[in-house]
Amino acid sequence: MNTDKKPHILLIDGMALLFRSFFATSAMGHYFPNAAGTPTNAVQGFARHTMMATSIYQPTHMAVCWDMGAKTFRNDLYEGYKSHRPEPAPELIPQFDMARAVSELIGWKNYGITGMEADDLIGSMVETWDGKAEITIVTGDKDLLQLLRPGVQIAFMKKGYSEYDIYTYERFLEEYGISPKQFIEMKAFTGDASDGYPGVKGIGPKIALALIKKYGTIEGVLDSIHELTPARRKRIEEDKDMLYLSKQLAEIHCSIEMVGSLEDLEIPVYDQVKRELIEEQGYSMIVRQADSLFIK
Repeated sequence: MNTDKKPHILLIDGMALLFRSFFATSAMGHYFPNAAGTPTNAVQGFARHTMMATSIYQPTHMAVCWDMGAKTFRNDLYEGYKSHRPEPAPELIPQFDMARAVSELIGWKNYGITGMEADDLIGSMVETWDGKAEITIVTGDKDLLQLLRPGVQIAFMKKGYSEYDIYTYERFLEEYGISPKQFIEMKAFTGDASDGYPGVKGIGPKIALALIKKYGTIEGVLDSIHELTPARRKRIEEDKDMLYLSKQLAEIHCSIEMVGSLEDLEIPVYDQVKRELIEEQGYSMIVRQADSLFIK
């Protein structure tokens, strides 16, 4: 991606990496407690995953984006938003703050705003640096497909620390036949079971994609609703309010003003001082990962 010498920004979905790392090891009962008995499995997995991503993608700059608490403006729009999700496991709860602290210790720039999701911060960074930098997003969240554009790619985590499914703007156009922005329109119909909003009952991804391909937007579908089958027309008319609400919930907000300059995001130097600080805190797996990647 970095052929034209533009800066290359790596945007890390910190929550996605933290949760993935927690469940990857907790399923086997491995929590890697520190000297105080506090679990560190999610923290160490997050840091190792991020270090590996910097090694693979060789960015010049990077930022780690976080959710700040469970409640966001989307809960004000719809009470059921993510309400069905279980509380985090008690072994994970202390690791949220620990992960941000480790991130700062290593020198990565953390971003989190109360009431907003990590997705909204990532989207706002994409908007801020669009055209000025190449951008790679590391996540497991398909919602971020709507952020694709020329110069932006998304690396979806697969298994292990180094396997990714890469989506570019061109790949999305080829596979879906709509623009990434229209992915929001599609999700308005399908809803999102993992986020707890239904969209239009009885409209799945295939039908939603066909409707958006033909009519462009939910407004375009509603303007031509007389062309649809009676059954489909009935479903959409009955769930019209939820259709509009689902679009609001699906859309990533990209207008947060990002303070600071690109220089704030420069990749930090990993040196012996940082190594010792991380080792002192008992994060032996992070140290081993960093030694293998960064210590010459």
